[in-house]
Amino acid sequence: MAVKRSRSPSPKAKKFADELYSQLKALYPDARCALTYRNPFELLIATILSAQCTDVRVNMVTPGLFKKYPTPAAFAVAPLQDIEAMVRSTGFYRNKAKSIQGASRLLVEHHQGVVPRTMEELLLLPGVARKTANVVLGNAFNNNVGMVVDTHIGRLSRRLGLSRHDDPQKVERDLMALFPQALWTMLAHLLIYHGRQVCAARKPACQRCTLSDICPKKGVSCDAANK
Repeated sequence: MAVKRSRSPSPKAKKFADELYSQLKALYPDARCALTYRNPFELLIATILSAQCTDVRVNMVTPGLFKKYPTPAAFAVAPLQDIEAMVRSTGFYRNKAKSIQGASRLLVEHHQGVVPRTMEELLLLPGVARKTANVVLGNAFNNNVGMVVDTHIGRLSRRLGLSRHDDPQKVERDLMALFPQALWTMLAHLLIYHGRQVCAARKPACQRCTLSDICPKKGVSCDAANK
């Protein structure tokens, strides 16, 4: 499902977005996907596992998982209970194992074991919603179809005045309108880095935030103004 861009933002909003991106890129020059993967299929599986789980935990699980099941064909015929046991520590392991096996079987049956390169095809895979599809397309294929919106990106978008919405698709729409398409994947990494290291959910470190000179919440309690 396509997400339409918002109406063209004002020149002031575009100028702010440009400055924000420049500052974030200078602050986190090495920003990248935090999930460890060697190919599009591994990124797909890792992203499915990352739901309601830290990337650190996923990266602890996937080396052994991919050693035992290196391909969609291997996952497709594996005993489901074995997959469940290997991904148990990521939480919601039964649903995740079912999604991983279902997606693998669909890849084998309809895509010759190759991860598709379109949003429409990815969304047909079990366990894949728009955020997961955007992660795979942007990072594995350098195809910026849309913007990843996780909890960090949603929170920072509201705090920084980039969007006033809670709905991830509406936040995505607003970000797509503000930033050039070529920057969407990197922007997601930059916002996630800042959300994890500085602008945390419960206690943002405003006193050491290098964006304080442009942040619209400067001098305002983020606890009261965020959400």
